[in-house]
Amino acid sequence: MKLSLYFKLLIFHAVLAMGVYVFKPLALAYFLCITAFFSYKILRASKKYKTFYVLLSCAYVVGAEVFLRMNGGTVFYEAIKYLVIAFVLLGLLSNSFSNKALIYVLYILLLIPGIFVAVADLGFETDIRKAVAFNLSGPVCLGITAVFCYRRTVTYNQIKMVLLGLLLPLVSMTVYLFLKTPNLQEAITGTGSNFITSGGFGPNQVSTVLGIGVFVLATRFFMSKETFLYRLIDLFLLTILAYRAIITFSRGGVITAVIMILFFLALYYFKVNLKTKFRIKYSLLLFLIFVFTTWLYSSVQTGGFIEKRYANQDAAGRDKEDVTTGRSDLIAFEFKAFLDNPFLGIGVGRVKEERLDETGVEAASHNEMSRIVAEHGSFGVLAFLILLLTPLIFRLKNKTNLFFYSFYLFWLLTINHSAMRIAAPAFIYGLCLLNISYETPKSKRSRLNRKEEIGVALGH
Repeated sequence: MKLSLYFKLLIFHAVLAMGVYVFKPLALAYFLCITAFFSYKILRASKKYKTFYVLLSCAYVVGAEVFLRMNGGTVFYEAIKYLVIAFVLLGLLSNSFSNKALIYVLYILLLIPGIFVAVADLGFETDIRKAVAFNLSGPVCLGITAVFCYRRTVTYNQIKMVLLGLLLPLVSMTVYLFLKTPNLQEAITGTGSNFITSGGFGPNQVSTVLGIGVFVLATRFFMSKETFLYRLIDLFLLTILAYRAIITFSRGGVITAVIMILFFLALYYFKVNLKTKFRIKYSLLLFLIFVFTTWLYSSVQTGGFIEKRYANQDAAGRDKEDVTTGRSDLIAFEFKAFLDNPFLGIGVGRVKEERLDETGVEAASHNEMSRIVAEHGSFGVLAFLILLLTPLIFRLKNKTNLFFYSFYLFWLLTINHSAMRIAAPAFIYGLCLLNISYETPKSKRSRLNRKEEIGVALGH
């Protein structure tokens, strides 16, 4: 891919952010356009490229989800999860799935009893349809994506294009955040998660998706064989996204990104030849310089509050008692609900209502593991074990996916600090189930096919 074309894409998404900042209804128009565009591309795709189109389409809308949400750009709140489901189903209409993926069909079926329990027990003041849809849209999105991705093969170039599709909308969101919060000194007054520096949206979700962007840019930087200028642009973008993720004061997304990068580098380093190992060491030194500079700049801009945040201290430098910022209480409550209702659980969407009734505090779950066992009981335990163990068993037999541990850990860590409020954990879980082919195209036709893939990824 030519640098000029990549640069044009970055400019387009930066300009898009400026347009949305000036005229917020543009966000909805953007959502409708990408929905129509990617639906058309999937429907028109040949069977050979159907998988690629589906994954690229899903990646792009997943990357755009938080940006659209913070600007009211979706027709309803959970629209992106349903859009991912729709894209995957379009792919499944013409591309069959592996019989071994039926384990994920079982996972989806295990969620059904909890719906009936909820219908029977939810209070009259609760909107049952919304409660069920809100709590199951993420798990169902994950299940259907997993069915589609399980043992499906994509090329190395295709997965790079899919990750690029995930990254581009995050560039828009980052530019928008800079426009939205020009004066950090006024915005940052303590060590708590900061809604102002997160564009007025949930810091946890903003930090999470920016962390994905940091990971994608890190992989591009280390694996790219392009010119130094090309790699320097990726490294510059990485520092900008990392900076905006850090100053949300939400630690989950940043720490998860660091872990993803470490696992990727470890696996990549042991897979490559001696020459590439040397290049990685040189790149790592430059990478660490940029990372250190980013952290130092973040510290200066936040008046030292960011160090206190990661040291689990308040603004006065005193240690906080609960490092989980209240999440441990929620998890304990949800496990107690499971112990009280071990067979069928308390029903989909009832954790929030039960907590309000018992404690007078209305708080949504931050942990998908404790939520699924509380609401679905023993069925939930089995469903979660399927999610937890199936990728690991798959990995024992197939080690082609260089990104496996990074994707798998992103899902596992994210659902433990942010549940499945956004589509990213569901989609990226599916990516860890892919086979990746690293064959280098030799024939002229293969080279043309590669150009076609790149053209598709760039919207041509």
